[in-house]
Amino acid sequence: MTQTNPLVRKKTNQAPAKISVALNVNGQHRQLSLAPWTTLLDALRDHLNLTGTKKGCDHGQCGACTVLVDGRRVNSCLILAVMKDGADVTTIEGLAGRDALHPLQQAFIDHDAFQCGYCTPGQICSAAGLIAEGRANSVDDIRELMSGNICRCGAYPNIVGAIQQAMGAMSGKS
Repeated sequence: MTQTNPLVRKKTNQAPAKISVALNVNGQHRQLSLAPWTTLLDALRDHLNLTGTKKGCDHGQCGACTVLVDGRRVNSCLILAVMKDGADVTTIEGLAGRDALHPLQQAFIDHDAFQCGYCTPGQICSAAGLIAEGRANSVDDIRELMSGNICRCGAYPNIVGAIQQAMGAMSGKS
């Protein structure tokens, strides 16, 4: 009598099952059907066409993919979308109001805090999270708390200046 090994799967030509994922993205309820291994970054870019969030290293080291999830900054390349079912996600596209830029977006313009601009969406989302955390009390704090976001152009002094301006504007001290 021949026994089959229960750990060996039969090969099939069927696509893997997709999983239903609900996200509140930039204030809109979005229902997606995704492969279980789809990252939040890929869900945003490839399934929702929100391409402001950038794919940099795809390893969580550069910060280009930073978005806000339930108000906290996260590297969206490291999170599976299914893990954030029901979460509130804010991307760079969702920060501005209808009639005005977010104070961080305006501060980045005012301080010329970008050169190529590739890292800018992640820098701004990370800075929004940093301000919400309320732990940055000095320039050194800002530098340390933003250390997960890399700018290959070296616009760091301008980025820090922009964050300081936005912190003042958002606290009413502009």
